[in-house]
Amino acid sequence: MTNRELMERDLKHIWHPCTQMKDHETLPLIPIERAEGIWLYDFNGRRYLDAISSWWVNLFGHANPYISSRIARQAQELEHVLLAGFSHQPAVELAEKLAALTPGNLDRVFYADNGSSAVEVALKMSYHAHRNRGSDRSLFLSLTNSYHGETLGALSVGDVGLYKSTYEPLLIRNIQTPVPRDRSAEATAEALEALEDLLAKRGKEIAALILEPLVQGAGGMHMYGPDYLKGARRLTEKYGIHLIADEIMTGFGRTGTMFACEQAGIVPDFMTLSKGLTGGYLPLSVVMTHNGIYEAFYCDYSEYKAFLHSHSYTGNPLACSAALATLELFEREKTLSVNHDKSRHIAENLQSFLELDNVKEVRQTGMIAAVEMIDYPAEERKGLEVYRYGLEHEVLLRPLGNVIYFMPPYIITDEEIDKMMETAYEGIAGLNR
Repeated sequence: MTNRELMERDLKHIWHPCTQMKDHETLPLIPIERAEGIWLYDFNGRRYLDAISSWWVNLFGHANPYISSRIARQAQELEHVLLAGFSHQPAVELAEKLAALTPGNLDRVFYADNGSSAVEVALKMSYHAHRNRGSDRSLFLSLTNSYHGETLGALSVGDVGLYKSTYEPLLIRNIQTPVPRDRSAEATAEALEALEDLLAKRGKEIAALILEPLVQGAGGMHMYGPDYLKGARRLTEKYGIHLIADEIMTGFGRTGTMFACEQAGIVPDFMTLSKGLTGGYLPLSVVMTHNGIYEAFYCDYSEYKAFLHSHSYTGNPLACSAALATLELFEREKTLSVNHDKSRHIAENLQSFLELDNVKEVRQTGMIAAVEMIDYPAEERKGLEVYRYGLEHEVLLRPLGNVIYFMPPYIITDEEIDKMMETAYEGIAGLNR
């Protein structure tokens, strides 16, 4: 089998996500035969350093022996059983671990199967909890520049026009409040003032504020400080509004702590988790919440207050086993501590990008780093040129417009960090030649 043979077969049938398929008339699709550690290998024997953890999911490397063995063992015992009226050990053990790991009183776990679905669950659960308590709040609030997924509810609370504008007539009611423009105290104060003004006027209509804590992923890896989270928690409590922390991307160590909310010392009403939860192996997501929400649904069936939401593969035993193995690796490898050193090495490399005339800003939060180029016109697709350059030099980079970002698996070495960032540097520098 060659890359070309599989690519031709693929393009006859597969419609790829987040892709203008016409691009593949000139941009070769890359079939991957196998993967190991941070490296992907195609059918022609070329390799690519996975600098984006395959869409932010892979934490401990591809084909990780420990996670693979746990899934294989579970597959011999129980591959799946419905979670309505039944249960199983991996789901129970994972729920116990997550309740212990997440901040404060987030002791209730609702399983779903992907990040967008987790956001849908949190939105529905928030609205329904208010309604069960006699308050009809059908409006949601989110931050400007935010992204929370692409199902209709999740899309409604996002603010990236590229994804949202086409479907505007289909979306639920949502308004935005400004995200802090940067991590300064002044920007934080301005954004919190705008939030309080809005809540004072419309707080009684709003079910929940949903936000990506510290880093807005698809919004160009925009970063803001933990003091905004503290203020937002204080204001949502003041006005009786739920706070949903979308930690689908930021959770499981990406920002330097297990969960980004920890850096602000806050406990949201809901926390959505997915992506790195299973180490990049299988689809799984969870919504963490507290007993105050749970009790709003606890009643005799005749009252019709139950939360009737489900997925066929809810709490899948294979996915739960992958998640348990992933969390065990955090403990065994002392990952958060080790990542602090790797983050410093990334930071050292990041400074060199400021030498380039076509770089506007660099920023970093933990194991997430971003290089924002100058405002090239969108139609010039300069990010795509950097992507091509990376592939030619064994590095998978997938820019967000004019932002080149790095989110590698945690097992990356200092030498591999150097290669990843040197390749991106050369690709950006080459745009001026």
